[in-house]
Amino acid sequence: MKYNVNIIMKRLESLGTEQIKRIYINHGAKEPLYGVKTSDLQSIVKEIRKNYELSVKLYETGNYDAMYLAGLIADPEKMSKEDFTNWIEKAYCHGLSDYTVARALAKSNMAQEIADEWINSKKDLYQSAGWTCYCQLLKCKNNDKISKEKIEQYLHNIELNIHKRDNRARYSMNNFVISVGTFYKPLQQEAYEVAKNIGKIYVDMGETSCKTPLAIKYIQKAIEKKKK
Repeated sequence: MKYNVNIIMKRLESLGTEQIKRIYINHGAKEPLYGVKTSDLQSIVKEIRKNYELSVKLYETGNYDAMYLAGLIADPEKMSKEDFTNWIEKAYCHGLSDYTVARALAKSNMAQEIADEWINSKKDLYQSAGWTCYCQLLKCKNNDKISKEKIEQYLHNIELNIHKRDNRARYSMNNFVISVGTFYKPLQQEAYEVAKNIGKIYVDMGETSCKTPLAIKYIQKAIEKKKK
């Protein structure tokens, strides 16, 4: 079957529910959106797989569900820096910046270059996407593919500045510390010390039941698991 934007949008509309729509809105999404469950989006992904041209067109619709799906079917190897810049500019909530744009970026050969730029941005969601991209890289790449010196500098930056940063950046910086302590063995102890020093991080989660993870707790579990 040949897929185009109109076919996909009709499919998304048929799968949307008011209940899921309300949940997404509570997490920062806004109209237009249908409220399609992630599991239903994954079913569409299995049919389409990667499709660069379609992903770009879906993202341009401005529909939250379509934008999220765009990230799932994106072909990061074909995406340009301009594509990623356009996507982060249009990402108006963390569901898009962190779970759509950052995850696609992490699969690109430009991941670290662009993530570094976003981390140094003055915009909250840009910073959040940059940190989230690194979380994905730390989880999926071999440790020797990421500069130890760079990660060490970022840990130091977080230790000094996390409580001064904007809301979503704080959340993703905290996740970065957890990711280093869990997946980046050369700096696991350093991440533990940073987690201990920064303590509990306050993030306004709006009208949701989500909580900010305590970094030291997660890193301690990783250390204990390593000892077994």
